[in-house]
Amino acid sequence: METSRHLLPEAARRTAAWCVVVLLVSGVVAVAVWLCIIFKTAVTPVLLALLGTALLGPVHRWLIRMKLKRSIAAALTCVALVAVVGGAGYVVVTALLDTGDQIVASLKQAGQWVADHFGVAGGDGVTNLADNAKQLLAKFGAGAASGVLEGLSLIGSLLATSVLALLLTFFFLKDSDRAVGLAHTLAPRGAGDVVEAMARRAFEAVEGFMRGTTFIAFIDAVCITVGLLILRVPGALGLGALVFIGAYIPYLGAFVSGAVAVLVALADRGFGTALWTLGIVLAVQQLEGHILQPVIQSRTVQMHPAMIMIALTAGASVAGLVGMLLSVPVAAAGFAVVGELRDRYSADPEDVGPVAE
Repeated sequence: METSRHLLPEAARRTAAWCVVVLLVSGVVAVAVWLCIIFKTAVTPVLLALLGTALLGPVHRWLIRMKLKRSIAAALTCVALVAVVGGAGYVVVTALLDTGDQIVASLKQAGQWVADHFGVAGGDGVTNLADNAKQLLAKFGAGAASGVLEGLSLIGSLLATSVLALLLTFFFLKDSDRAVGLAHTLAPRGAGDVVEAMARRAFEAVEGFMRGTTFIAFIDAVCITVGLLILRVPGALGLGALVFIGAYIPYLGAFVSGAVAVLVALADRGFGTALWTLGIVLAVQQLEGHILQPVIQSRTVQMHPAMIMIALTAGASVAGLVGMLLSVPVAAAGFAVVGELRDRYSADPEDVGPVAE
């Protein structure tokens, strides 16, 4: 008699309930993303500061164990961050500026080689293309000037965002001991423990991603730098720093930094050295993909490469390069929260017992 009251079978009702849940969650996520886009000026520094806090947390805790005050330890940690990032950026920019003419020359030679061997264009095709580009720049000089002004405005915005993120990182490190109390204060009544557990799980995932990525990036940069030094490629230190920075954008960063290294080798040392450089880059990427990432990040960030690519694409569509930088850690935190909720509510408490070896 009880089953006759339902118009739909049990399977259909369960499917409908899950569809409602998916729609509600999708709506909440869409509104959250929309709000982040609207308030990106404030959201971006906060997310960058959280990444910095996750990366610098071990250093800050080590300084506290050295009997330093929390504020002094946070300040020293931020100063070390500025020194490392500033030094790496200076080395990268200097190396790329020094080899910029060589890269352009190698592109011209490569284009001429293609024209000569495949008949794609006449012998003067590349030269004519360069001349046409110069005429185009001369014709639109006013537009270029306005572009320079827009570029300066962009640089100013990036500097402001970086300074704000650095200040937030300082406060997050200094007041990290109050995070648990804040989670209980903001959580609804009776949900403090759940919110704290989700926050801890999410932050551990982000911290694991940042720590593992930094360690992997360091190994990649050292291996590629040593290889470039052996091959006597100019700007080897700068290219190694570029590899280190690019590693924070999975897959795409390694591809771009490796391509730049091969291009510089082609420009200065010739085709043979470029092939050796390509071999070194591919070998290091294989080492990273098959050994380093499974060993280092398997216990902290368990995301399929397809999910990482989707997260990168979504982040790029929402916030460009910054979105690509933030997308994977945010996705890792989201997966960690879902995992915590699944562990808490999916299992029947009566079935919980000792884990079998």
